[in-house]
Amino acid sequence: MLAIPSDVVLTELIRDVAAAEILPRFRNLATHEVRAKSSPLDLVTEADIAAERLLTAALSSLLPGSRVVGEEACEAAPQTLDWLAGSDPVWLVDPVDGTVNFAHGRECFAVVIALCLGGATVAGWIYDPINARMVRARAGEGAWQEDAGGTVQRLRIAAPEQVAAMSGSLPYRLASALRTRAATHAVVLPRQISRVGSTGREYAELARGQLDFAAYTRLKPWDHAAGVLIHQEAGGYGRLRAGPTPYRPSPLIGEGTLLLAPTPDAWQRLDAMLG
Repeated sequence: MLAIPSDVVLTELIRDVAAAEILPRFRNLATHEVRAKSSPLDLVTEADIAAERLLTAALSSLLPGSRVVGEEACEAAPQTLDWLAGSDPVWLVDPVDGTVNFAHGRECFAVVIALCLGGATVAGWIYDPINARMVRARAGEGAWQEDAGGTVQRLRIAAPEQVAAMSGSLPYRLASALRTRAATHAVVLPRQISRVGSTGREYAELARGQLDFAAYTRLKPWDHAAGVLIHQEAGGYGRLRAGPTPYRPSPLIGEGTLLLAPTPDAWQRLDAMLG
């Protein structure tokens, strides 16, 4: 049986790393501490690199024999993703999810960590450093939120009955196509469609019921493994639209569409709405 470190230990670690390497650099980055990777909208900052370095060392020590796949390290060594197909436990680390927001001084970013074993996510943590709020889950044990004062509450999703009453997050192109269809066909739009630039923050909002649905088309495992588990443990339903099939973190960066909804019935209605 996998001896996962306690949530007390993991929460303290993530909070400490955020306090040491992320928050001091927020709205305080020098020009040379921000650079573009694949495009001007794909940024990395010194906060990402320093936080990932600390998390990698600490997580490896907490669970001997485990491996760590960090977003920034994977950029230089993409073959590390192959570890997800192996038998060792794998930590997935996104040190600053929402780097563009972070680099531009917007308070919408998160630290996202998942623990995977045998192609399945067994635990996940999403930390909002600005509000000192942790959302977490372990497979089969429910989803939980811990605030800055240490108060812990269980998260359970309550679904609106109609799509028209829902709010959600869609990729810009998918949202635009949906609005075009609604203008020419009898398609009922959700009450609100938005995108905040941090999948971690959106998954936390999904688990809290502040966001009813979301769809993603660029499926990097460090972006989704923790969030899909937390959403599921809060009572939500998520599937890849092709199939549909359950999401599993894999060595490949998937290009399918992952759709998350409050219930299976809502998922079917949203899937039909998207066409």
